[in-house]
Amino acid sequence: MEEATFRVEQDSVGEMRVPKEALYGIHALRANQNFDITGRSMSRTFIKSITLIKKAAAMVNAKAGFLPQEKAEAIIWACDEILTGAYRDSFIVDAVQGGAGTSANMNANEVVANLAIKKLGGNPGDYAIVNPNDDVNMAQSTNDVIPTAGKLTVLSLSSRLLKNLQKLDEALLAKAEEFDDVLTMGRTQLQDAVPMRMGQAFHAFAVAIERDIRRIRESLKAMRKINMGATAIGTGINTELAYFKGICGQLSELFGEDLEQAEDLFDGTQNIDGFAEVSGALKTLAINLSKMCNDLRLLSSGPCTGLEEIHLPARQNGSSIMPGKVNPVIPEVVNQAAFLAIGHDVTITMAAEAGQLELNAFEPVVFYQIFESISALNGAVKTLVYNCIEGITVNREHCENLVHRSVGVVTALNPYIGYKTAAEIAKESLKTGEAVKDIILRRGMMSRELLEKVLDPHRLTEPGSGDKIR
Repeated sequence: MEEATFRVEQDSVGEMRVPKEALYGIHALRANQNFDITGRSMSRTFIKSITLIKKAAAMVNAKAGFLPQEKAEAIIWACDEILTGAYRDSFIVDAVQGGAGTSANMNANEVVANLAIKKLGGNPGDYAIVNPNDDVNMAQSTNDVIPTAGKLTVLSLSSRLLKNLQKLDEALLAKAEEFDDVLTMGRTQLQDAVPMRMGQAFHAFAVAIERDIRRIRESLKAMRKINMGATAIGTGINTELAYFKGICGQLSELFGEDLEQAEDLFDGTQNIDGFAEVSGALKTLAINLSKMCNDLRLLSSGPCTGLEEIHLPARQNGSSIMPGKVNPVIPEVVNQAAFLAIGHDVTITMAAEAGQLELNAFEPVVFYQIFESISALNGAVKTLVYNCIEGITVNREHCENLVHRSVGVVTALNPYIGYKTAAEIAKESLKTGEAVKDIILRRGMMSRELLEKVLDPHRLTEPGSGDKIR
């Protein structure tokens, strides 16, 4: 390209040619060349979070008289432009980067500065008008901006996840009610156990999800404690008192949630265990989701040679060679999203532990993984609700036939005929195929009236079934 299509920028390392109209600068360009790691740039929500911080800082610094009003207004305007979703392609730094996020912070500083420069009539790179470090980054450090941006992003992404988890809970409870009168056979170790109602299975799924919702909400409390004002390590170097006291309140107002300054800014800067806590809650959610989906796949297996107790909605062809085959694709994709989140938790754990002294340099990979965990689980939960749970039907007659054919009902007879005799009858039933009920009547061990009462489906599936009928 011709020389006129570039501008020359300089940093402490040397000079670089930057595309003339680029909104990013030398720092972002160096990072782009150094960190070709994932092929994915920073999360849109993360960019929005950094931009909110830049806007809040400009507002507080202007109000305190530290930043000239004209510059502040241009910076605030630039931030508002970025917050619309524009200029996404100007954020060129890879999501995983060395330097504890300095490249991400400087990429944002440069884009905001160059937009502000253009607003004031200058050309990109004319940092005498608005400087990325001195003006946009005033009273800030990468070490308080980046962890704070990470926390705001987790809060934003988690809000969507929690809404979809609430919908999942409601869908499961609706199925629990719909299937409450369907008798089926419970299983332990994949072997017949005792009768239960299908609605009880779905209610148990819902209770687990409700527990996950509470667990995630509790973990998010750590995300509302931020270290803005700490600057480099927690001393607040280069901050004026008005900024130090005002930045959290201004950022809370822009973000729309109450944020608190960390009680100990050294701790808030060097330790990122809060992200590990959120990741742990996400991992537990992933475990519960995956277990539920394993059950759904088992209960719907067949349709002729499996359990075939429930029917999942048919969503797409299941084979390129076997006509008519339909697979449980929605539970399968939820399983995979769960595996992803569980694996990410290992990375996050290692990165959180690996911090040294006053800073954890590995925040970028923590953010990359935790953002993906939240996003993947959110997508998985959403498709599970709308493309699976809401459309599940139950094979009522088949479920009831399985119960009547099973020897699992013999457990209810222990108080009347004893464990040893009940076990003998179970073996005979399995060997001959004769129903337990018929064997009992043939042997004259119980009256038909008493047997009917003892084996009443609802009595068998509620507490109190052990109360002996006289």
